Amino acid sequence: QVQLVESGGGSVNAGGSLRLSCAASGFTLSTNCVGWFRQGPGKEREWVASINALGVTRTANSVEGRFTISQDNAENTLFLEMNSLKPEDTAIYYCAARFNRWCEIHATLFDYWGQGTQVTVSS
Repeated sequence: QVQLVESGGGSVNAGGSLRLSCAASGFTLSTNCVGWFRQGPGKEREWVASINALGVTRTANSVEGRFTISQDNAENTLFLEMNSLKPEDTAIYYCAARFNRWCEIHATLFDYWGQGTQVTVSS
């Protein structure tokens, strides 16, 4: 049974930082595509960042230079380091995994999802 459990969300002021974690079980992150999505109030779920089985990362333009995706293969855990946070980054952040070594940016192509963690950025 695959489980993805996010943690690390919270409330910060604009310009602050947070680090999200996603602990995986029943699924090997390093041999598949894993990523982060977010869904803000009244918005559709959007792709934020992903890392494929070769370790190649991609980041959405909206967070480029501020967010960094990484993973600890020994711990089978995915991370999202978020710096210089803006109020528009406020959303529920989801960890997602795709049973494929290559990544896509469409949420419908991911097979497993975490429960989400709330990130709130105040101006």
